[in-house]
Amino acid sequence: MTIRVLFAAGAKLWPEYEAPLRRAFAEAGLAVEMTPEMAAETVDYIVFAPGGTITDFAPYRRCKAVLNLWAGVERIVGLPGLTQPLCRMVDPALTEGMVEYVLGHVLRYHLGMDRFLQGQDGVWRNAMIPPIARERKVTMLGLGALGAACAQALAGLHFPVRGWSRTARQVPGVECFSGTSGLTEALTGAEIVVLLLPLTAETDTLLSAERIALMAPGGYVINPGRGALIDDAALLAALDAGQLGGATLDVFRTEPLPPAHPFWAHPKVTVTPHVAADTRAESASRVIAENIRRGEAGAPFLHLVDRARGY
Repeated sequence: MTIRVLFAAGAKLWPEYEAPLRRAFAEAGLAVEMTPEMAAETVDYIVFAPGGTITDFAPYRRCKAVLNLWAGVERIVGLPGLTQPLCRMVDPALTEGMVEYVLGHVLRYHLGMDRFLQGQDGVWRNAMIPPIARERKVTMLGLGALGAACAQALAGLHFPVRGWSRTARQVPGVECFSGTSGLTEALTGAEIVVLLLPLTAETDTLLSAERIALMAPGGYVINPGRGALIDDAALLAALDAGQLGGATLDVFRTEPLPPAHPFWAHPKVTVTPHVAADTRAESASRVIAENIRRGEAGAPFLHLVDRARGY
């Protein structure tokens, strides 16, 4: 029996994903008809991304699941008519990319590399020797698939890692906290804070002026999670006052980041254009194929979104 899959992730992504998806379906032993246009009443599965072709899911009554290409789902969960099971993307290659990004920027700040990069002026200076990793406190806000992987990688380099999540979790090698009081404890004295939380009503502006003040003086913030997790004005004020030593930001409240935004010109801010962990078509296609295989076999879907939590 042919499975009908609607590719509703947008015309720009169709050339990138068509061949990898077809290969993944064949490898999984699935007989699939896939096109970017299909009558709603005939669709079995929807491959989706924000900004795609669907704004109302109500006509897709036969659809068994909506399979998102991105890890974040905050732009999807509130769309009209979305009652079908929704699966977010958890992809080994995406996770590896995020781990590499986070480790690179944590090590950059830990080793004080900016001092050397900005001091190529022919003057040999006696540089301050940084502490070793076990002496540098790192806090990971968010212990989902990405946050937990990054926290464990940092712990593997001997950083003492504290992790926080809304609900209690256990991550080997990481001191874990949860809830409001746990957030205060996790942030107190942190020298480097990494944000890898989903954006929900509870996490919006989580890193406020009050919480930034809990960090160690001269600490650093790395945000490859969601732009709205941070109070932008509070972050800039803390950088200007020397309360924070620097920030690396990959995500923003408005994207692309407007040219006049103060982040671009601030000497203590590094802007990267939402590149920390992009979805790779080859590996993501295998995740999509496996979820369709599971749906056809009556098995539980992978990475099913909890509508009440919003992720």
